[in-house]
Amino acid sequence: MHMERRTTVRLDEELLGAAKRLGLESGRTLTAVIADALREAVTRSRGRRRALTELPVSSRRGGTWPGVNLDSYAELLDQMDNPHAAAGR
Repeated sequence: MHMERRTTVRLDEELLGAAKRLGLESGRTLTAVIADALREAVTRSRGRRRALTELPVSSRRGGTWPGVNLDSYAELLDQMDNPHAAAGR
């Protein structure tokens, strides 16, 4: 069950008038118009956030180069610092 709360919102007169007209045209209260618009904005915002967190999937096959050990951070750093490590790959 959703609990409704009363709150105060400050809107410029032009936006408030447009919202009231929309309510009259659609047979909804001003509260319903504002709630629907806010709900839509929140949903749209969540959708954008999800899209930003999707990671690309590589189409390349294979794995790490021979000799690269991803289980050892120290070894990986040593190989990255060694200028000859990448030369033979």
